[in-house]
Amino acid sequence: MKRYLFLAFTSLLALSACGQPKSTEEDSGTGKGDQKSTIRRMNLPDTVGIKTGAEQTEKYLPLLKGKRVGMVVNPTSIIGKQTVVDSLLKLGVKIQKIFGPEHGFRGDASAGVKVDDAVDAKTGIKAVSLYGKHSTPTTEDLADVDIMIFDIQDVGVRFYTYINTLQNVMEACAANGKTLLILDRPNPNGYLIDGPILDPQFKSGIGVQPIPIAHGLTVGEYAQMLNGEGWLKNKVKCHIVVIKNLHYNHDMEYTLPVKPSPNLNTQQAILLYPSTCLFEGTYLNHGRGTMFPFTIIGAPYLKGKFKFSFTPKSIKGMSETPLFQNQLCYGLDLRNYDPAELRKSKQINISWLIALYNASPKKEDFFNTKLSKEMGVIERLVGVADFRKQVMEGQGEKEIRASWEPGLSNYKKMRLKYLLYK
Repeated sequence: MKRYLFLAFTSLLALSACGQPKSTEEDSGTGKGDQKSTIRRMNLPDTVGIKTGAEQTEKYLPLLKGKRVGMVVNPTSIIGKQTVVDSLLKLGVKIQKIFGPEHGFRGDASAGVKVDDAVDAKTGIKAVSLYGKHSTPTTEDLADVDIMIFDIQDVGVRFYTYINTLQNVMEACAANGKTLLILDRPNPNGYLIDGPILDPQFKSGIGVQPIPIAHGLTVGEYAQMLNGEGWLKNKVKCHIVVIKNLHYNHDMEYTLPVKPSPNLNTQQAILLYPSTCLFEGTYLNHGRGTMFPFTIIGAPYLKGKFKFSFTPKSIKGMSETPLFQNQLCYGLDLRNYDPAELRKSKQINISWLIALYNASPKKEDFFNTKLSKEMGVIERLVGVADFRKQVMEGQGEKEIRASWEPGLSNYKKMRLKYLLYK
């Protein structure tokens, strides 16, 4: 075990020191060069031939004819370069109401920030926030709606809250006799099915159902699972219609044309997210307050342990009060890490967290949420009670993974019933 931890730690030291620059204006995320770099990273071409559900208007326009339509959408809801809202308005669809999840309809609110109801300035359509206390459409919200559309890009991870919005919308539609039309989109982490199954005692806003960290489903498939497993409130069934992606399977690489939320602003962040979001439950900055969230990790107390450094700063719309704001942090630079390594293993990477715990001079502080309101609870993120203790006791990755069974294997079998794609 000790040899495993030593090798993991030394390999991370090598990674952090491998020609990486020290903190500069570019690293801190405040300069114009950062924004251009971010845009370049996001605008990689998508897999040739994949066609999203939204793009196949010929398949669902007949379902909308003469109907008052409600739409659960955000900036990822696009057809080509236009929002699906603008596209459908031009096609004569009567959009009665827009519903926005976390970050709002326009996607400009930071994580966890309350978004108020408003009238969308561009279209004049009422926009209802589905984040916070008003997380589920009410009977009043749906009274003047005949059919609902859900079109939001997910990234295939349990603690990414859009699938919770999906569940709330399905329950509201079931209770009010409305059909939910789901315009499916590829899962950029669709190949990945890994992590412990959520223990119900850690159910929260970042984890609701007994699924692993990376669930390996599209939104359409997950909706089928919610119905099929009786997970909706009072075991109701929602009438759903899924417009499938064309020419897509779960093993395909898929580059998102639009960032799905403010802090998943690069393709690298999206691919590392299932692994690096676990750092939200540690006393480490994981890139919030820079233009490279979820791809750089560090803390001031790791000075001398790692050569790479960065300085988190307040960035409006992304992270206003990041952990270790305006302090020089030392740690890992994963911006050039090859995600193909994750594809080969088909596993999330927990060795980074284990190694950084071992590098910490104050191990008692590593998971201590009392130190910062910016920290999350590690049990809610991982989904089980044992993980914190396992890391602190020095268990290796193999031992920790063994504790995820048989839950993970049972989930993989259950998942097969709901697949729309190979």
